Amino acid sequence: MARLGRLCPSRSVLLLCDLQERFRPIIHCFPQVVSAAARVRQGCQALGVPVLVTEQRPEVLGPTVPELGVQDLPKHPKTSFSMLVPPVQAELRARPQLSAAILCGIEAQACILQTTLDLLEQGLDVHVVVDACSSRSPMDRAVALGRLQQSGAFLTTSESVLLLLLRDCAHPCFRQVLQLIKEQVPGRELLMGGPGGL
Repeated sequence: MARLGRLCPSRSVLLLCDLQERFRPIIHCFPQVVSAAARVRQGCQALGVPVLVTEQRPEVLGPTVPELGVQDLPKHPKTSFSMLVPPVQAELRARPQLSAAILCGIEAQACILQTTLDLLEQGLDVHVVVDACSSRSPMDRAVALGRLQQSGAFLTTSESVLLLLLRDCAHPCFRQVLQLIKEQVPGRELLMGGPGGL
């Protein structure tokens, strides 16, 4: 039977990868990526989806950018490209009901790709939020998204992933999430098939 890629808040986790200060001037469409990731983060937290945050060598690359809105969450430092460092693995093991991971961050061809492969190996569905993922090079981003899809990840958008989690406009958080969707529209530069897209 084909994998459908459904999402349920109680069986999902959001991973935010390395959205740090030193990347701000060099990542393609960085402000749009952070905005989309913040939208997913806000929606997930409203829906009770746990959020895990990593930082790549924070002593060199600086802290997570404040506009992501994760000041109160633990940041897991790493040197590996994959986010699945021991503290993150421990968080995942503590939630045996997990079936899906939602992934935002940078860079698509490095940390996003290697994190996705590790999560897929563990049997989780991986939803890569394409308007919340980027790279220094638009070409690397585009090729990485194709590679992620070939490997079995679901490519999605910030709006689609939040609606999948909601499932019904009768959900008590619908108006809150709808407001997030209305307020923030992804930049054209990150649309699939647009400049820097596939």
